[in-house]
Amino acid sequence: MAKTTNINDLKYGHTLVVLLFCVSFCISSIIVVEARQPFACDPKKGITKSLRFCETRLPIHVRARDLIGRLTLAEKIRLLVNNAISVPRLGIEGYEWWSEALHGVSNTGPGVKFGGAFPGSTSFPQVITTAASFNQSLWQQIGRVVSDEARAMYNGGQAGLTYWSPNVNIFRDPRWGRGQETPGEDPVLAAKYAVNYVKGLQSAGSGNRLKVAACCKHYTAYDLDNWIGVDRYHFNARVSKQDLEDTYDVPFKACVVEGDVASVMCSYNQVNGVPTCADPNLLKGTIRGQWHLNGYIVSDCDSVGVLYDSQHYTKTPEEAAAVTIKSGLDLDCGPFLAVHTQGAISKGLLSENDVNNALINTVTVQMRLGMFDGEPSAQPFGNLGPKDVCSPAHQQLALEAAHQGIVLLQNLGKSLPLSTRLHKTVAVIGPNSDVTQTMIGNYAGVPCGYVTPLQGIGRYAKTVHQNGCTSVACGDNQHFGYAEVAARHADATVLVMGLDQSIEAESLDRTGLLLPGHQQELILRVAKASRGPTILVLMSGGPIDISFVKNEPRISAILWAGYPGQAGGAAIADIIFGSKSPGGKLPMTWYPQSYLSKVPMTNMDLRANPARGYPGRTYRFYKGPVIFPFGFGLSYTSFSHKLVEGPTQVSVPLLTSFRSSSTNSTMLSKGIRVTHTECNSLSLGVHIDVENNGPVDGTNTLLVYSSPPKGKWAGEKQLVGFHKVHLVAGSRQRVKIDVHACKHLSVVDEFGIRRIPMGQHTLHIGDDLKHSISFQADLGEIKS
Repeated sequence: MAKTTNINDLKYGHTLVVLLFCVSFCISSIIVVEARQPFACDPKKGITKSLRFCETRLPIHVRARDLIGRLTLAEKIRLLVNNAISVPRLGIEGYEWWSEALHGVSNTGPGVKFGGAFPGSTSFPQVITTAASFNQSLWQQIGRVVSDEARAMYNGGQAGLTYWSPNVNIFRDPRWGRGQETPGEDPVLAAKYAVNYVKGLQSAGSGNRLKVAACCKHYTAYDLDNWIGVDRYHFNARVSKQDLEDTYDVPFKACVVEGDVASVMCSYNQVNGVPTCADPNLLKGTIRGQWHLNGYIVSDCDSVGVLYDSQHYTKTPEEAAAVTIKSGLDLDCGPFLAVHTQGAISKGLLSENDVNNALINTVTVQMRLGMFDGEPSAQPFGNLGPKDVCSPAHQQLALEAAHQGIVLLQNLGKSLPLSTRLHKTVAVIGPNSDVTQTMIGNYAGVPCGYVTPLQGIGRYAKTVHQNGCTSVACGDNQHFGYAEVAARHADATVLVMGLDQSIEAESLDRTGLLLPGHQQELILRVAKASRGPTILVLMSGGPIDISFVKNEPRISAILWAGYPGQAGGAAIADIIFGSKSPGGKLPMTWYPQSYLSKVPMTNMDLRANPARGYPGRTYRFYKGPVIFPFGFGLSYTSFSHKLVEGPTQVSVPLLTSFRSSSTNSTMLSKGIRVTHTECNSLSLGVHIDVENNGPVDGTNTLLVYSSPPKGKWAGEKQLVGFHKVHLVAGSRQRVKIDVHACKHLSVVDEFGIRRIPMGQHTLHIGDDLKHSISFQADLGEIKS
């Protein structure tokens, strides 16, 4: 049985973790970094003076048109793909568009290279864990840090400025391998995450300029990768207008309209028989037309080729090139458009002007990023360098994000937090007990360093370590006896179990929700043998059916850590020993295994259909048994809520053009269309006092839901707002939740029309408070 070093001095614990991270990284970063050569418009080159697109005093749209007017058709076509060519005669370097920054600068895409002065970057918790914090300011702060590090690496010549993140798809099905990348199952939560992370990434601070260019993906109704013979390349998502407007499109619309995102990525799948990257209604009509995207639309990688080669949507590759560009696609991640666009033009399927229109959108984004402004060092953010990557402050934020995202699911007899006085020796057991890469999930880069759960717990107590299983697959039980002995000789036992990328990942959906292999047996045997309290810690992106734990009183407490990032082990230990109080809430429903037999992944319907035995999806529409509900999470203290101020009656003003001399009772009974109302006047403030009634300091994640009048096409309740507040024991704080009637209290009818129902709406504030608001139409007269 192995022992780990005990660090007894806890006073400087958090700082020590960050400093340990930084020592090796900072030493390796003391390297002379040459300034990046200008991407274009190099003032040292004489040609620059004659090129109008290099004149920074001109409006960007004028500069972009000038550049495109100087390009040959062959050059234009080779700029339609992610690995865009250089144009030496105009002094323009080649550019790799594909970089990723889902929860830190990542080398998943070819645009980022680690090494030299930049051996790694800060790796924050996987998105599903960060979403569990329900903390909008945290999401924006993480985005700002990630973009600082991205800019620093760009300045050092090791990264680009266009990042195809975040993933804001709805986590519709618990088996989806990429659910870990998303903010969860609720459209309002996903939308608020999207807006804040995008604003953090792009925050330039001046006009139309960009720090980096974010991209919201994968548009739309994309949440199946590879499940029992059905893959994303061939899947046709059949989606109702109601579900598309009510759920699937909500975070994408917020990305564009509120976040002003620079890019949207279309997905591999078809939606109602049309590939998303070839659907003019989705691309030109919705993203650019209705939502007014100020940026470019990019394909998921090779999806243009997929719609021709795999989906056989067009008869020829030239038709595929033409239909995507004419539908509104601006950039192809992959070689397809570089190979087949010339043929499409030669056959008259496409015009050079269509290509120009696509390039205007990509070139404009590059100019907004300052890539045509000459010397990078003289531009905003030109001073960022190696010192700004993996800095102590950034790593401290990664630790804090993990603290906020961990969810306490069970705490029998207040067994947590453990005591350093009573629990001097801790058995740390399980296949995820001493992992590194597992903690960061997918689409991660090279972290600054790691603190594993074993190392984190070793800061508080002597540890006795046994994996029990050689991997999360846990294919046999031959080492379980050693784990039982460890638990028998310790004051407390921490089991770190769950999943990893071998179980759930891109192109790998799960077929079940149970723990893999013999994990359940290991948990029960160790719990039975344990001399002290047994704490179960789960790492996973998706939910797990652990109903067996609820019938096992010897398992004292359960924590879900998601994939908690580079500092995950430190954060888990801090929660277990009470240096930090848990305040996370589940961003997705945890279903029982039996749920899966009633919901094939291919069924995109959200609403239940009792006639077909279909139970519905997500907390909004599924009302059956759950292991843990959406929004669930315990604390080490207790909170109460008191409504201080909130409207009781709201008059919905109608646009003048929709008033008439006689009231149309049918229209009123259906609810007033959002497009027929004065939405700007329907922002409602709800003021709530939150009090910490317990014995310790803690963080309260206040969730506010609404229930519409009965029979209005909606679920029983839906999230409308949330606020995270830290309170010392015995203190009180007033918070304001902004509830917008058009966005949050509207419902979508079966035709995809968003309406505000008249009548009584109910707000559910926390777990213990309800408030009713009555809606009436102003003058009540609508044209039919």
